[in-house]
Amino acid sequence: MPDPLPAHFLLSSLLIFGLGGLLGAVGGLFGIGGGLIAIPALGLLFGMDQQLAQGTALVMIAPNVLIGFWQYRRRADIALRTALVLGLSAVLATYLSARAATAIDAQLLRRVFACFMIGLALYFLWRLLPGRAATVQHARVSPRWMPLVGVVGGAFSGFFSVGGGVVAAPALVGLFGMRQAAAQGLALALVTPGAVVALATYAHAGHVDWACGIPLSLGGMLTISWGVALAHRMPERRLRALFALCLIATALVMLVRG
Repeated sequence: MPDPLPAHFLLSSLLIFGLGGLLGAVGGLFGIGGGLIAIPALGLLFGMDQQLAQGTALVMIAPNVLIGFWQYRRRADIALRTALVLGLSAVLATYLSARAATAIDAQLLRRVFACFMIGLALYFLWRLLPGRAATVQHARVSPRWMPLVGVVGGAFSGFFSVGGGVVAAPALVGLFGMRQAAAQGLALALVTPGAVVALATYAHAGHVDWACGIPLSLGGMLTISWGVALAHRMPERRLRALFALCLIATALVMLVRG
């Protein structure tokens, strides 16, 4: 009698691949969010605890940020020396914070992550208020403080698997006077080595489901460009507001779930 396991495994992989495609499109649509949405989705749909969800989501996040940085590097004027400084300064902080995240109680980590999502959502909504759009920026601090941005961004990336770029990009614009495109590219430079380090740390602690993460990653890589293309045809303010509301709703579900 044929073993039904291969058919079941194939069906499960196809469903996860489809979920990855959906998450990739959503991440491209909102400009940020593939990983932020993947982590609670893995917990809610597949019953993963917070550490396993974050580690598995990194299988999708790591190649996506590398692709994103390569695309920004081709189109924006990004100083490779600055990118190297940010990336290297983030690595140690990412490793230490990822170690901390794999060691704490999963329920506590889920609650902290939900609060982090609400904080991000409120920040995005605040940026939509009149007069908050970035115009001409001037450097407010010396470039010698640049490694501190890498350390803080790396700490967020390691502890939550996401968020380093969200923290770094506004800091590079507001504190160092960079253009938005260059800041977003440099934020990806910060996140790229950190994502690899965080993935290795979570995997070493046994918090990565590779059978789920690989098809999730493949699906996301195939559709992220579709989401980006759709985003260019929709009003940015509406997209940002919708994304912020989605984050708040998802975070509340995570908190109620306990």
